[in-house]
Amino acid sequence: MRTYASAQNIGGRDTQCDATAVRTGPDGARAYVLLDGIGSSARVRDWTRRTAARLADRAARHGDAETALRSLYEKIAADPDRQDPYTRRYMPSAAAIVAVTVPGKPLSLAWAGDSRAYLMRRGLALRLTEDHNLRRVYPPSALYPEGGAPNVITSYLGSVCTDEESRAKYRHLAIESTTVPLQDGDRLVLASDGAYEPHQQAGHDLFAELDDEPLTGIVRSFVDVAVDTARAALPEDEHCYVDNATALLATLTP
Repeated sequence: MRTYASAQNIGGRDTQCDATAVRTGPDGARAYVLLDGIGSSARVRDWTRRTAARLADRAARHGDAETALRSLYEKIAADPDRQDPYTRRYMPSAAAIVAVTVPGKPLSLAWAGDSRAYLMRRGLALRLTEDHNLRRVYPPSALYPEGGAPNVITSYLGSVCTDEESRAKYRHLAIESTTVPLQDGDRLVLASDGAYEPHQQAGHDLFAELDDEPLTGIVRSFVDVAVDTARAALPEDEHCYVDNATALLATLTP
């Protein structure tokens, strides 16, 4: 039986620029990747699909999420065209998250951007990541109730910022990581902001939204409801601004 599934809804975009990839290494390591492409063009779409596959291949080979993401981040950043501030503005980039399971080891996660990972466990949706966006840098306060803009990301695959530069500017590393011991029945969710944010804003219970079978049907419903919820919250003449939604759902074993 297949233990993972992914789904996308293009929302109001004209090009689907998100991508997911899953790879399994010879030692049983399995990598799950989600990239949320920045922009909406065929060039971004193609780059994001290729890069998601590259990241998943590296992660399955290394058996560690941070090692894989950091090595690819540095390789992409070393491109001479990305060193030029002008040409870099027009090069494809994406918020990236990768998770890796290795038999007998904890789940490892690494991310650059605002895509999220959740662990579904015993009736709860446990958030495993912290967003790289201005809302995190400038959280809501009495003086500024809205805080920073959640749709302005502060790290991504394609950036040239080092950890030190990112920490100095945004008070977080360019790439962050964590590990989580697994239990029987755990499910992993990787989601773009277009997938999780409408559910969050509407107060939906993420565990209830994703606790069902088959995986293909439930993850498809998750992204469709996200887009429908976002669309319903906008005036009729602004439906074209609804973000696309992408999610990957996997059943994990300790």
